[in-house]
Amino acid sequence: MAQAAGPRHDPLSFLNSDGRPHPVENALAVTSIVVGLVAFAAGLVTQGGGADLHLLASWAGLVGVLVGGWGQFVSATTAERFLLVLGLGGSAVGLFLGMAYGGPFGGLLG
Repeated sequence: MAQAAGPRHDPLSFLNSDGRPHPVENALAVTSIVVGLVAFAAGLVTQGGGADLHLLASWAGLVGVLVGGWGQFVSATTAERFLLVLGLGGSAVGLFLGMAYGGPFGGLLG
């Protein structure tokens, strides 16, 4: 018995609002969000004095800004751009807090 093949729904299908799959762009958006959250959280912990995570905040923030910037350059849908902007913001805040409390090299260069 033949059955009608319905549309495939994966967890990131909401990012493909134009109906076409964008695996690279979706991966960049998700990576930007995850790295941005890590950088933001590490920056806030460092600023609060809980732990000295300025190395993690600085490097994760730098990676997040670069990944998010490239993702903005190649993004195809508005939903991807929305997630990329959120990831860029978190990454930038984490990068700035990491730089303010020790930088990416932890005082090894100066």
